[in-house]
Amino acid sequence: MLHILFGPKPSLKPFTTKITKAFFSTTPTSTPTLLLKQCNSLLQVNLVHQHILVRGVSHSLTDLIAAYVACNAPSQALSVLERLAPPCPATVYWWNVLIRSAVRSGFLEDVLCLYRRMQRLGWKPDHYTYPFVFKACGELGSFRRGASVHGAVCASGFESNVFVCNAVVAMYGRCGALGDARKVFDEMLERGIGDVVSWNSITAVYAQSGDSENAVGMFELMTGDFRVPPDAVSLVNVLPSCASLGEPKWGMQIHGYAVKSGLAEDVFVGNAVIDMYAKCGMMDEANNVFDRMKDKDVVSWNAVVTGYSQVGRFENAIGLFEKMREAKIELNVVTWSAVIAGYAQRGHGYQALDVFRQMMACGSEPNVVTLVSLLSGCASAGALNRGRETHGYAIKWMLNLEGNDPGNDIMVINGLIDMYTKCKSAKVAQTMFDCLLPDTKNVVTWTVMIGGYAQHGEANEALELFYQMLRQNFPLKPNGFTISCALMACARLGALRSGKQIHAYVLRNQYDSMKLFVANCLIDMYSKSGDVDAARVVFDNLEHRNEVSWTSLMTGYGMHGRGEEALQIFDEMQRLGLVPDAVTFLVVLYACSHSGMIDEGMRYFNGMSKNSGVVPGPEHYACMADLLGRAGRLDDAMNLIKSMPMEPTPIVWVALLSACRIHGNVELGEYAADRLTELDSENDGSYTLLSNIYANAKRWKDVSRIRLLMKHTGIKKRPGCSWVQEKKGTTTFFVGDRTHPQSEKIYEILADLIKRIKGMGYVPETSFALHDVDDEEKGDLLFEHSEKLALAYAILTTPPGAPIRITKNLRVCGDCHTAMKYISMIIEHEIILRDSSRFHHFKKGSCSCRGYW
Repeated sequence: MLHILFGPKPSLKPFTTKITKAFFSTTPTSTPTLLLKQCNSLLQVNLVHQHILVRGVSHSLTDLIAAYVACNAPSQALSVLERLAPPCPATVYWWNVLIRSAVRSGFLEDVLCLYRRMQRLGWKPDHYTYPFVFKACGELGSFRRGASVHGAVCASGFESNVFVCNAVVAMYGRCGALGDARKVFDEMLERGIGDVVSWNSITAVYAQSGDSENAVGMFELMTGDFRVPPDAVSLVNVLPSCASLGEPKWGMQIHGYAVKSGLAEDVFVGNAVIDMYAKCGMMDEANNVFDRMKDKDVVSWNAVVTGYSQVGRFENAIGLFEKMREAKIELNVVTWSAVIAGYAQRGHGYQALDVFRQMMACGSEPNVVTLVSLLSGCASAGALNRGRETHGYAIKWMLNLEGNDPGNDIMVINGLIDMYTKCKSAKVAQTMFDCLLPDTKNVVTWTVMIGGYAQHGEANEALELFYQMLRQNFPLKPNGFTISCALMACARLGALRSGKQIHAYVLRNQYDSMKLFVANCLIDMYSKSGDVDAARVVFDNLEHRNEVSWTSLMTGYGMHGRGEEALQIFDEMQRLGLVPDAVTFLVVLYACSHSGMIDEGMRYFNGMSKNSGVVPGPEHYACMADLLGRAGRLDDAMNLIKSMPMEPTPIVWVALLSACRIHGNVELGEYAADRLTELDSENDGSYTLLSNIYANAKRWKDVSRIRLLMKHTGIKKRPGCSWVQEKKGTTTFFVGDRTHPQSEKIYEILADLIKRIKGMGYVPETSFALHDVDDEEKGDLLFEHSEKLALAYAILTTPPGAPIRITKNLRVCGDCHTAMKYISMIIEHEIILRDSSRFHHFKKGSCSCRGYW
């Protein structure tokens, strides 16, 4: 049976006959040395070895070592090598062969064992031994052992050997000891033994450690003051640093040198040039280099595909990907990952999954980058089930496997947390986050969890997690993205105190003189937290501004009803040569709408296509409908909607419906509501607006009908709530709320305020109490609105003269708005109320909205 399964066992009889002749023949053609060279298997070498031991033919031992090495049997080769006596320089060669073999096989600890063993047995390492040993120390990241070997080098007189010293520089670099690497390099220059490899080594040390400035600086020193002609390796080392610094001019100069010197013909140099241009966003230049390359490998194709994907030119990336398939170029994991990442960046999660399946069908094994890109695609598409599938694959094939790099595991876990938060499964994400040991969480882990909460309505949890990150026992400095996520949470809550604390933290810790995107988040946070003047200070102190900086400040002014200042910023932006886009015009129209600037809004709307080449979209028409509707020009708003070159979207009809609520136009309101129904865009907001219109017209049967319809369709009205930020957190109130420990005192203060303002002429606007009851009972219902309760509590707890800041999740009630104007006349506080639409600054009986809300 075994014979059938495994075939006939090979006979050793002919080879045994050869061995017998070799050891007993006197002819030179049959020596053991020649016989060892004829061995085709380890078994044959073992037979010759036995006869050598029996016959005592010691002069053939070095040939025996060579035969064992050829058969990949290092342990047998070592056992023979150890018996060679006495140790001599000539046989050090075989130690070097074994050490080199261990390095190439990745058995790095074995390299150091062999090094120590040869010394114990009396052999002295030579200038070929040390470079291999240093390579092993560097790959292991063992500074202590590397420094010890460096000491042995100095003691044995090899400190002036250029090959050994180059290896020392590389070893220190891999161990992160940049200072030691530079010291050894400088000593080489002083002795005059440095060569182009030395310069390449120190440049690579800086480049691999992320110190791109020093990497480029060393290259300039090499080619300038020291006039050492760079080779292909020099260019390949320095070009990525040019890309990291975002300095395409330096990269272009190096490219020019490569062309003049003929080094551009080298495929590795060509690939490095393509990669540099791609990472600098210069894809046309990268493609030109690619087209001119005579010899291309898969790395060349991948560099261009990845580059197109990263800059958002996805059609080009897919086109090149298809060309690779047509040309039957082997697609490796980098190619597949680039295409998956491209789909993910555009929010095409399902297409990313399809490409992943094709990749698996082709037998290509995904790596960490592939899975992280795939999870990003699932997150952007909200494809929770697909994300779970990917999670299952990761558990089975990638996570917590023996020999895994812990850094790779945490990358995948971070991607999973990000996916779950963006797919609105925050509890699963939090569970994964909590299961991680504290010292395994990196800054990205914290950032994706904080960002997930901040972006999906859990801003309090986001801030709590941010402060927890700062308080933990394992010091971990938040990066710019972490700070931005925390500021986003502050902006959602209107948490000015927390936002100021984070701003102070940024200034104390000098985040690269405050990165621009962090500064933009500060502008947004201050604007949405009620202090647009502070936002302006941040803006004015920026050395560099981008479109987001200008747009964020304009949005802030618009939210606060300071439309004139918003338009001044817009004009200044244009004067400096910045071209407004669709988003900029949307902000301008929004500012006009919330400041009652009808003529200005019409002028910008009518001129945006002609003057700036921006075609108005549905959002711009919605803004104009809102602008005209707030001003009571409902017919003009309706005519504008009818003139739209595209089908009106739900946001347009909601704007019109909201205007009908303000001005009590039942007929037009019903028409807008019908259009929303046709578009399957029924939500609690549109139903509530229509119900308000009916209630204001005292059509209580229609109010009941709308409520019954909401009940049957499963649509629930969001409960209104208001909150006040305090030193120790947030206090939230709902309508009729009596859960607060100081509830009795709050209602006493509120009752006193209402009594006093009634004496000043305040009359409850009972149309905002949407119940078919008498006016007195409606007044009682209005009395318990959440914004009034929040105001009473704030008066109770806020120091005299300090502004009171209240945030409401819905639009402020009209009666509450009127009441607060009166109350602002009898208290020492400015009332700053942020609702879902804008800010209201109540002071001395007036509101900043001037009725446009």
